[in-house]
Amino acid sequence: MLAKVKSGAVAGVNGLMVEVEVDLAQGLPAFSTVGLAEGAVREAKDRVKAAIKNGGYEFPQRKITVYLT
Repeated sequence: MLAKVKSGAVAGVNGLMVEVEVDLAQGLPAFSTVGLAEGAVREAKDRVKAAIKNGGYEFPQRKITVYLT
């Protein structure tokens, strides 16, 4: 595991605690989400890539897995 942070999500009028863990592994470049990810979260991959690149960082050419619990 590379990093682990606590975050939040909104479900209707309720707030939910979400734990986000990111793992970088050897292998073919890939980006996947596992856990609480719904369709809208899975579609956010392109936005995440754009935000990293526009922030002046290089997107890693490794296997990236994001766990949402």
